[in-house]
Amino acid sequence: MTGVTGQPTPQVGAAGNGLLCCDGPMAPADPTPSVPRDATLADLGEFGVIEALTAIFEQGDHVDVGPGDDAAVLWCDDDQVLVSSDLMVQDRHFRRDWSEAADVGHRAAAQNLSDINAMGGRAHSLTVGLAVPADLPVAWVLDFARGFAEECALVGASVVGGDLTRADAIVVAVTVIGRCRLDPVLRSGAEPGEVVAIAGRQGWAAGGLAVLSRGFRSPRALVEAHRRPQPPYDAGPAAADAGATAMLDVSDGLLGDLAHLARASGVSIDLERAALDVPEALQAVAAATGSDPTELVLTGGDDHSLVATFGSADEVPAAFRVIGRVLAADGDPRVTVDGVAHEGAGGWTHF
Repeated sequence: MTGVTGQPTPQVGAAGNGLLCCDGPMAPADPTPSVPRDATLADLGEFGVIEALTAIFEQGDHVDVGPGDDAAVLWCDDDQVLVSSDLMVQDRHFRRDWSEAADVGHRAAAQNLSDINAMGGRAHSLTVGLAVPADLPVAWVLDFARGFAEECALVGASVVGGDLTRADAIVVAVTVIGRCRLDPVLRSGAEPGEVVAIAGRQGWAAGGLAVLSRGFRSPRALVEAHRRPQPPYDAGPAAADAGATAMLDVSDGLLGDLAHLARASGVSIDLERAALDVPEALQAVAAATGSDPTELVLTGGDDHSLVATFGSADEVPAAFRVIGRVLAADGDPRVTVDGVAHEGAGGWTHF
């Protein structure tokens, strides 16, 4: 999920939508996670809340991978099914004065399709829930749908259902379903001695957000990157074919999301600053705002680039470039840049 002042949120996990017919008993849920009754969302933070939520939902026998990765992995008969859900809320994750309806449609589809891509899979079906004000022009809804459909067409996916209801502001809820040709690539398989590589643009959408936040519309390439991300849809399956050991999409920030991979794998990761691609447009924005352009690459989200680990540089597919290495965790897993811990937030947090 994408923030106007930040980036997309990692997924809580699978969302049921009536499309999957999977057998298997469901164990009773434990309704009492150990969270103080007077705790607020801000007290726990986004991932503390997610941890408390997932403690309530026990997983049935048909669940191979539940909440915690880019998508859930379910068994239906003998096939694995990937499922993920995401939300976008007006004035929190997009602004109508910054983005046209078609842009919002592209973005809503892209952030969901990217979750399946990050597992090494390909999306094939989506459902869309749309809550809108009664006075919203029908043209906005139709343009949103056209943008959504155009993005889905890039991977051959179909919109197979959804819901429409009234609300005070626009809310988009999407569920995406896909499959992997090989086993899904999780966040938990990285090993010390491996390399870290990235595919796709990184920091562009954050640069566009910085420009729009200051009332400007250029560099146009960055503004367009914020409005319509360009996930590297072919890179996920290519990474799986090449033997990627772990992978995720960068939705909240490169450092922040790699920290999730490091914790899931029980390793540390060190990035090489000189290996990061910092295009001229980002340098121009940083110069105009008095900031460090590399920070946009390290902490920006919304581009939905893919980061994966591979056994060696020789195994890295053409779409990826090596930007770091996997190390043994000395204490708690962490992410460093040139061996130094990063100061400040590694990306967007929602609470």
